Amino acid sequence: MGAGIVFVVIAIILAAALAAFLAMDARRRKRIKLLSEYIRALESGSGAPYAPQLSNAEGALPILENDILSFAAHASSRAANLEREKNRQADVISDISHQLKTPLTSISVMADLLERDDLPAGKRTEYTRNLRTGISRMQFLTRALLKLARLDADAADLKPVEVEVAKLVERAARPLDVLLDVKDQRIDTEGMAPVTIHCDPAWTAEALGNILKNAGEHSPEGSVICIASGENPICKWISVTDSGAGISAADMPHLFKRFFRSENAAEGSVGIGLAMSLAIMRRQGGDIEAKNERGGGASFTLKFYRR
Repeated sequence: MGAGIVFVVIAIILAAALAAFLAMDARRRKRIKLLSEYIRALESGSGAPYAPQLSNAEGALPILENDILSFAAHASSRAANLEREKNRQADVISDISHQLKTPLTSISVMADLLERDDLPAGKRTEYTRNLRTGISRMQFLTRALLKLARLDADAADLKPVEVEVAKLVERAARPLDVLLDVKDQRIDTEGMAPVTIHCDPAWTAEALGNILKNAGEHSPEGSVICIASGENPICKWISVTDSGAGISAADMPHLFKRFFRSENAAEGSVGIGLAMSLAIMRRQGGDIEAKNERGGGASFTLKFYRR
């Protein structure tokens, strides 16, 4: 082969290599340009016609595209979570405003009526009682919201210790003595096993007390509220069963939502007790299960999972 032919072959090879390099460089530049546009689109929040795809290819550019795609997915998820939290906070503020509006209006009206000099003594007593009821309702709502805010912010100082279930039930039921006496109700604890639970006594008594209060409000006069406890390989538990009409299928999915009130909710209920109980249990790694009993009534079971 002559020198001229060798030179031509080498020239062709070099030209082909150069053409391949230029083509590859052009594709790389185009991908970098599109990647830059995609990043700017992410920054501005607008959509982009191009998005990098996860790739198993080697090289700096595929690795960069994979990293950007992972970051974009994380940022999008975080933005969606922030938007949901923003909407939830707006709903909560709206609910709080609604819950405070009624007692505030009632208090304002009662205060105006009490200023009348010609108000009969009987009416003055009635309006004063209504005024105190409204104030009491606002105090309960304020305390409950502060406790929920502490739980939401992970600022509740829970101190779990070993507690006998009997002492926990006694502590939870003590503030309900008046409510039970008014409706001539009693608590039956014959189904309680001598279980010891690892939990924060004060907060757990709050959760159990709200469940007991709910049971008393939804049970008729002269009825019995049954408390049972036990343990299994998965958890230790405390159940509260009332003597009411049970939970409707429509209400079941919403029981633990804040400010939810069923059609047969007690007068003055603000729909926050069950939500607080669930938040307390979840904060301790537990849960609450609600169901209807075959013989009638609703049952709420506080579950303390083994660790």
